[in-house]
Amino acid sequence: MKLSFSKYQGTGNDFIMLDNFSGQYDNLSIPDIQLACDRKFGIGADGLILLAQHPSSDFEVIYYNADGTQSFCGNGARCAVAFAAALGKLKSANTSFVAIDGLHEAAICQDEVKLKMSDVSPIQLHGKDFELNTGSPHYICLDDDHSNAHIEQLGKQIRYNDTYKAQGINVNLMSILEDGLRVATYERGVEAETLSCGTGVTAAALVYAQLRNISTGSVKVQTKGGQLQVQWQTQPDGSFTDVYLTGPAQFIFNGTYEPSR
Repeated sequence: MKLSFSKYQGTGNDFIMLDNFSGQYDNLSIPDIQLACDRKFGIGADGLILLAQHPSSDFEVIYYNADGTQSFCGNGARCAVAFAAALGKLKSANTSFVAIDGLHEAAICQDEVKLKMSDVSPIQLHGKDFELNTGSPHYICLDDDHSNAHIEQLGKQIRYNDTYKAQGINVNLMSILEDGLRVATYERGVEAETLSCGTGVTAAALVYAQLRNISTGSVKVQTKGGQLQVQWQTQPDGSFTDVYLTGPAQFIFNGTYEPSR
């Protein structure tokens, strides 16, 4: 199948964007997605996003990881908003869209996109580590070693253990700095370290909020691909509302792709 695509990135998380408002990519298969995302034999990306019509929102974001599995992707959703704006699908700088985890609101602020995340249930403790779902499941470790080898080793160890191997989980290593956080992520669906992960950054920020007992606040989070900002409101039961993820969403290039197979 021939694809007319745009490539976007959000702090190093890169995505293939397809305009599917006409339904022309409704028959896109999982093998098609896997090949398109392959960095040796395809376009190359952390994921692929279809923008489609939705009856009650401006559009729908259908996100696929590089392996063809589906989830919610914070950076991908922010890039999808920028792509929708480029297609002329937004009536103003503010928009709403539907993703796999429900309804989201977003706003374009110059070259950044501010995304309202879904409400987050109370954090689960695993000894010194933390687990929570910010649209995708995340495991957070306080760990200052963000070398690629360590992230790959620890990420695979946790993601493929008996508890998580069936459904998978994203693994994040978090350092608390004087002026914010530093986070590195091993992503399920990519099965490797990515330069950034929006839902992972959000998860780390909420763990930080709990550790520091900050009921309402925001924090800057540095990833290997750039800086994001997360804000939140902590509820009495330990859940989180009014969670926002803000950061750049940048166009890279347009292209056409047709696999030779």
